[in-house]
This record gives sequence, C-alpha cells and structure tokens, in this order.
Amino acid sequence: MERGDGPPVGFTPDSTREKKGPTVPTGKVKWYDADKGFGFLSKDEGGDVYVRNDALPAGLASLKPGTRVEFGLVQGRKGDQALQVRLLEPVASVAKAVSKSQRKKPADMVNIIEDLYGLLENVERSYRAGRHPDAKVGKPTAKVLRALADELEL
Repeated sequence: MERGDGPPVGFTPDSTREKKGPTVPTGKVKWYDADKGFGFLSKDEGGDVYVRNDALPAGLASLKPGTRVEFGLVQGRKGDQALQVRLLEPVASVAKAVSKSQRKKPADMVNIIEDLYGLLENVERSYRAGRHPDAKVGKPTAKVLRALADELEL
C-alpha cells in the first residue's frame, strides 16, 4: 500500500473514535468486616477484589454489602487489591429505616443522658487522678456513648 492510498486497516479517524480516559473499575461490596479491617468487592466485569480499611474514604469505617463503588486497582501478592474506594450509590439501610420508627421517646432520652452524666463523672475522676479509667468504668461508658450517638444520628 502506497502512502496516500487510504488509512491502514483497523484505523479509526479521530472524529469517530471515542474519547475516553482510562476507565475506573466499578463493582459492589461483596462483604466487609469492620472489626478485621478488610473485605471483598465484586467487579462488574467479574472477579473479586480485596479491600483494606485504608482504601476507604476518609470518615468511613465500614462498607455495607451491595453498595456500588468505584476503585483504583493494583496487583497485590494474592491478587487484585482495591485502592481509593469511592462510593457511587450508598445503599439505603433498611435497618436505619426500621430503627427510626422505633426511636426512643424524648423523656426516655433524658434518663439516658442523666445516667451518662454519672458514668462520665467516674471517667473524669480517673483522668483527674492521672490514670485511665479501668475496664469496669470504661466499657459501659463507651457502650452508652455509642448507643447515644446512634440515637442522635437517626
């Protein structure tokens, strides 16, 4: 073929060529264990991808199964590993919808807050004495604080 006889076979002129940058893999959360700090994503193209907690967006401690995500991909020692996970469509939590309907009454919350004051005063005494609170004081206080935070987030 001589120069100027036409484009080479398989050539696509710029006007018809799709102008896309590199594609970012997408998929869904297969499972994630916040206590262990890792889980797996299912790629839309097929296959699973390992995800660690340090790949999650800032402020996000866990991923819910079924949540749509996009992520960077790197080949790890044992296969694909996700980097910089980004939520695409957070799944609406059925549990949250149910818990909203079962929200505590304000009068009940007043009692919980008053009990929390007492627990926090015990924690404060420990810190003022120059030591961390022992487990008998710290664990129930943490449990009540978490429950209160969950109730306030509804």
